[in-house]
Amino acid sequence: MKFQLEPVDHEKITDLCGPTNSILKQIEDELGIKILNRGPSFKINGDSSNAQIAKDIILRIYQDLDESKQITSEEVHLYLRKGMNDLKNITKETSSRQVIKTPNLIVSANVGSQENYVDTIKKKVLTFGIGPAGTGKTFLAVALAVEQFSKGEVEKILLVRPAVEAGEKLGFLPGDLSQKVDPYLRPLYDALYQMIGFKETNQLIERNIIEVVPLAFMRGRTLNNSFIILDESQNATVEQMKMFLTRFGFGSKVVVTGDITQIDLPRNTPSGLVNSLEVLRKIEDIGIVEFDTKDVVRHGLVQKIVEAYAKFLT
Repeated sequence: MKFQLEPVDHEKITDLCGPTNSILKQIEDELGIKILNRGPSFKINGDSSNAQIAKDIILRIYQDLDESKQITSEEVHLYLRKGMNDLKNITKETSSRQVIKTPNLIVSANVGSQENYVDTIKKKVLTFGIGPAGTGKTFLAVALAVEQFSKGEVEKILLVRPAVEAGEKLGFLPGDLSQKVDPYLRPLYDALYQMIGFKETNQLIERNIIEVVPLAFMRGRTLNNSFIILDESQNATVEQMKMFLTRFGFGSKVVVTGDITQIDLPRNTPSGLVNSLEVLRKIEDIGIVEFDTKDVVRHGLVQKIVEAYAKFLT
């Protein structure tokens, strides 16, 4: 298969190929094809359907580079996932209807489970997102929280996590309270920095408009007009989960994410997430979206690792 990039922009072509052709090599490895290029001229050898996916991805990336001259391996993996999903006819649509706009980032949910997840969060007051690591559960929820805050639909964002894996016992850690809990909440900060910016995020945190807090600190609070996310909820106890699920008030939206295959609670301590799914599953106003290994959007090797563990544990 041969094709030509137009209009010719050698700087964009260099960015498209990546340092030492790393982007092209990533596409080759994922699809099992060979890409040859000389300037704007490309030739793809291999399975015809995979070659077509590679061509489509290269053309999409080249077009998107009009707005941003940086493409990461994570973004390439998303292009690949979308291309392969189209090939497998997971949906008749070629792109997701669910696009989330944040100040610094436009997030497009993948067709299938991610799209259903975003749609469910928008429609329900309380949504559970359950599934393996790398499926975008937390990232999409944070993006929706930022979007709704930017539109004035909520006044406050709370990002909550069990501070440590086994019961939030922070006393043995060095430093003050902030230094103790920050390492466990760092993934949530990272998502905010991507979507809002480092300076802007810190300003909102200083004004308590955005709170990133350990789960134990939710006790006794009632939160109206807020977007509240509980991440890693499989490591909440039954008592903690009940406490959390009774904190939100009028005008609030709640998302609970977790992976029931990665529970780090002490032996014989039931997971609050597992318990809540059993107790609340039949309540109509609660949404439950379950992801599986095909929804992993991290590095391709992560998906293979998740699938291998899933087979081993069944």
